[in-house]
Amino acid sequence: MAQFFQIHPENPQQRLINRAVEILQHGGVIAYPNDSSYAIACQMDDKQALDKIRRIRQLDDKHNFTLICQDLTQVSNFAKIDNDAYRLIKALTPGPFTFILNATREVPRRLQHPKKKTIGIRVPDHAIASLLVETIGEPLFSSTLVMPGESSALSDPYEIRDRLEHELDLVIDAGIVPDEPTTIIECSGKNLEIIRQGKGQAPMLD
Repeated sequence: MAQFFQIHPENPQQRLINRAVEILQHGGVIAYPNDSSYAIACQMDDKQALDKIRRIRQLDDKHNFTLICQDLTQVSNFAKIDNDAYRLIKALTPGPFTFILNATREVPRRLQHPKKKTIGIRVPDHAIASLLVETIGEPLFSSTLVMPGESSALSDPYEIRDRLEHELDLVIDAGIVPDEPTTIIECSGKNLEIIRQGKGQAPMLD
């Protein structure tokens, strides 16, 4: 059964963040809030936890997976960034954007797109998500909590607990987080291009 932590969305309690990180480090899958929705996460090199997320979301290997990073320095360890992409990401982070970038060798192959060898990268503007990544000291593998057959992410932590209490190890309750999908920007080719317009605004690409 999933544990249930009530964590303040703006001033997270470090002791609860530490406990959440311990759960992740012991192979747990958690539901957590960020600046666009609730999502589920695990350690990026934990194959069993990743497989559990695939089962919950019913994802195939063609899905673009995402790493939640602390800052641009951390991003550069896991993604290849040219000068144009660097300036763009620096201008737009932290914020509700997902950047599709070519993965470095630091990214486990099972997280990369099987043909393109790309990875989604996020630096969310949310205190809980940021503190989780800072405390664990590495990016988190993450997937928006959209249930199979549904079009929007779950927004109520109590509903998440009711529906997934036997699948998850922890639900972080930070109140209702309305589903506002990120803006996805393709940065792996020659041109920088918005491929899904969402919550984030990038007027420099209009």
